Amino acid sequence: MKRVLVAHSPDADDIFMYYAIKFGWVDTKDLIFENHALDIETLNLEAIKNSYDVSAISFALYPKIRNEYALLKTAVSFGEGYGPKLVKLKDKKLKKNFKVALSGANTTNAMLFKIAYPNARIIYKNFLEIESSILSGEVDAGVLIHESILNYDSTLEVEREIWDIWLELSKGGLPLPLGGMALRRSIPLSRAIDIENILIQAVKVANENMEKLSQMLIEKELVRVDAPTLKRYLNMYANEESITMSPLQYEAIDTLFKVGYEAGFYDKIICAQDYLIPSEYATLRHS
Repeated sequence: MKRVLVAHSPDADDIFMYYAIKFGWVDTKDLIFENHALDIETLNLEAIKNSYDVSAISFALYPKIRNEYALLKTAVSFGEGYGPKLVKLKDKKLKKNFKVALSGANTTNAMLFKIAYPNARIIYKNFLEIESSILSGEVDAGVLIHESILNYDSTLEVEREIWDIWLELSKGGLPLPLGGMALRRSIPLSRAIDIENILIQAVKVANENMEKLSQMLIEKELVRVDAPTLKRYLNMYANEESITMSPLQYEAIDTLFKVGYEAGFYDKIICAQDYLIPSEYATLRHS
């Protein structure tokens, strides 16, 4: 049996897309999947260190780890008219150099924020601590992610949607690439193909059994939200569009990489589809 170390975030969409494997609803062949839940910036930093076989990452990080990790075409989260939110106390006026809390230097929202607000003073927090840092006055504003965008304190208001920044930078018409999955290149190709197919099946099975799986996640206290909020959140970030990426999603990722390159975040422009696992190998090998 081959052990596969999978790292994902503790937010509801990642848990939902993975736990069909944990609950034994997917045939994992001769592979044993061991999962670790970490906040998104820790995931990004661990990916830079090449720590896990498979890891959830921010799409904005991928060009920096492209030589060590292949990009998977499943378990992805995109925003469609929504996404992370820059929030502040109601009626607070933000100065040009306002102090802001972000969820990590390598996140997609951080890159887009930095392009839009080059003079802001940034500190990094675990995403669960951002709202409280605004309420306490430690920072002037913060970018909320994950389930926090649905339920935040009534004394806060949205200053700007990261989605609106993305619309301006991408020229519109494309979903916002937030998070995806990457697989370590040192894994033998045939096993890498098996792992990706198992993950694809997990997301597919999860979507086919959304109500049952959601109820189990709530009963086992694996998610931090109630049933109505979980349903709303999954409809946003873990749905049929998460099973395998579409041409439009690849175009969106490529646009994100182009925007990042032009802003000086990357050393070259890359095309996402050039960094996928060549799954056609399995067919060719048996032909």
